[in-house]
Amino acid sequence: MRGTDKLFVPLLGLPVIARTLSAFQACGYIDEIVVVTSGDLILPISDVCKEYGITKATQILLGGETRTRSVYNGLMSLPAKAEFAAVHDGARPLITPELISDTVKHAYKDGAAAPVVELRDTVKRVNGEVITATVDRGSLAAVQTPQVFQLGLIKGALTKALSENWVLTDDTAALERLGMRIRSVPGRHDNIKITVPEDIFIAEALLSARGIIN
Repeated sequence: MRGTDKLFVPLLGLPVIARTLSAFQACGYIDEIVVVTSGDLILPISDVCKEYGITKATQILLGGETRTRSVYNGLMSLPAKAEFAAVHDGARPLITPELISDTVKHAYKDGAAAPVVELRDTVKRVNGEVITATVDRGSLAAVQTPQVFQLGLIKGALTKALSENWVLTDDTAALERLGMRIRSVPGRHDNIKITVPEDIFIAEALLSARGIIN
């Protein structure tokens, strides 16, 4: 979404980031929210928290050069009493308190949990401009956030990831590389990530289908 920051695009009248934070604010399993972002967004996100009553947001921190470093910075800022952490993409504003709760409860039992959804399209392997094979999607799934972890597990995994310069696109991958078990939780197909402009129209339609008008 060139030329604008997707976190502040209006989504039925509310900025994307406000809708995301509001779901965590409403979830009884969430005690504290730490936002990790770029330096130029610290004050604007602080203003959003004040305007929309995100009282659980206790810290808004500067991120790092990579996703892994940013998540690590957020985890290291948590109080000593914290036992679990939920890591979520700010650009997933259709997350629900119920899905957050379900993922947290499974992480309590298994140490780590993440929501996944089945793939609906046939998946192909492509080499350049040539389709070379059909991939069996029976054992494949698309992972979402929030991903919830026992804090010691994810801190240790990300510490190793940073020390060895692993390139990770999500946080469960750090535990996978260490052979650790992550519980899969049924996700929601409407828990979409805002990535391209048309995603805003899709998200607004999905919110309207839930009966949300503003």
